[in-house]
Amino acid sequence: MSQTRKKTSSEGETKPQTSIVNKFLRGSNAESRKEDNDLKTTDSQPSDWIQKTATSETAKPLSSEMEWRSSMEKNEHFLQKLGKKAVNKCLDLNNCGLTTADMKEMGEALEMIPELEELNLSWNSKVGGNLPLILQKFQKGSKIQMIELVDCSLTSEDGTFLGQLLPMLQSLEVLDLSINRDIVGSLNSIAQGLKSTSNLKVLKLHSCGLSQKSVKILDAAFRYLGELRKLDLSCNKDLGGGFEDSPAQLVMLKHLQVLDLHQCSLTADDVMSLTQVIPLLSNLQELDLSANKKMGSSSENLLSRLRFLPALKSLVINNCALESETFTALAEASIHLSALEVFNLSWNKCVGGNLKLLLETLKLSMSLQVLRLSSCSLVTEDVALLASVIQTGHLAKLQKLDLSYNDSICDAGWTMFCQNVRFLKELIELDISLRPSNFRDCGQWFRHLLYAVTKLPQITEIGMKRWILPASQEEELECFDQDKKRSIHFDHGGFQ
Repeated sequence: MSQTRKKTSSEGETKPQTSIVNKFLRGSNAESRKEDNDLKTTDSQPSDWIQKTATSETAKPLSSEMEWRSSMEKNEHFLQKLGKKAVNKCLDLNNCGLTTADMKEMGEALEMIPELEELNLSWNSKVGGNLPLILQKFQKGSKIQMIELVDCSLTSEDGTFLGQLLPMLQSLEVLDLSINRDIVGSLNSIAQGLKSTSNLKVLKLHSCGLSQKSVKILDAAFRYLGELRKLDLSCNKDLGGGFEDSPAQLVMLKHLQVLDLHQCSLTADDVMSLTQVIPLLSNLQELDLSANKKMGSSSENLLSRLRFLPALKSLVINNCALESETFTALAEASIHLSALEVFNLSWNKCVGGNLKLLLETLKLSMSLQVLRLSSCSLVTEDVALLASVIQTGHLAKLQKLDLSYNDSICDAGWTMFCQNVRFLKELIELDISLRPSNFRDCGQWFRHLLYAVTKLPQITEIGMKRWILPASQEEELECFDQDKKRSIHFDHGGFQ
């Protein structure tokens, strides 16, 4: 996820003609003027929404017809500048540097788009503190299906307002409040509102400063979110310990397909509680438990029970300090994960010398597309075993293979691997880079790699950072670059 572009604007610049919204949309003004006549007759143009709204509004008592017309003209002008963004029922103004002055104009414009289904205001810090001004015109029966407010500097008051608004948004399917740490103070209100969003399918609270108490608050709402497909609570480092007594309602998410708990400081007791819940989420397709180092010695039972998740397609468990017993349990369970497409074990040192435990999994994984074993302390025997698996026709669907930062593999091991990597016909990316502190001479295996590349029709990227090429091999690479018929990037960071 890209980080915010914090772009401050002078609070004094509040004239409509100089607002950042106008600047952002100025490029389409000429086209908008050109299509003015079309706007009057085309069903899918913003002015049509205004006409529809005007029809319903005429039945309401107005203090002044002139005031009404002025308001309509102002909003029509604003919506016309939005062009096809509003026409497509989707308004995407993420990372636009919206100012405080734009907020009121935005709120008035949204009232004129009753068919709006998707709204993205992410990475606009001025949204924070002004959310009621923007969304207050949303009424019960709104058709809005997606609201994305990532890194908007939302305040606790914004969170309270949103919690009160949610019951009116019965069509809401996606809510992303990630990277807004201050909303944790109003999480009670948000959770209360979530109880009324029974159609919600995606809830993202990545890096929101959630704590142990937050888990209990959210747990009370989970029983009402029966349609939820994706739950992201990742990068909430104070969350650790929150699942110890409160994972009960998580099991109610029977349709959950994606669960992301990476970098949540999960404790041994959290893992014990989750062991009772995760295996019961039979529709789970993606599970990310990475960067929870206390799992290393406490997750044997949890990893063993992953065998009960037949639909699992992605298992990301890198940097979890797995130990011999936990890795063995994972290896035995992975044999039953026939749908697995992504398997990430990087930064678990216990894999080194023990890749043979995954032999049956690698042979049976007909769908595996991504295999990451970076910094796993792999040895020559491990890569020789991998080469043997490849040679016998397994891993045929593999597209991305990461063996980087495994500096203990000798030249003989790399030779065996490079002689067989040519059988991975769907391979797109390969990384065999060395650690930043290590430099080594390329052996004769490099010639085998160059030959293999000519047999890989899909390959586009080869990571080889910190490998030292002698002059003769540099010449071979230069000749290869000149002769090849397609673009292949050797990412060497400048061969030494």
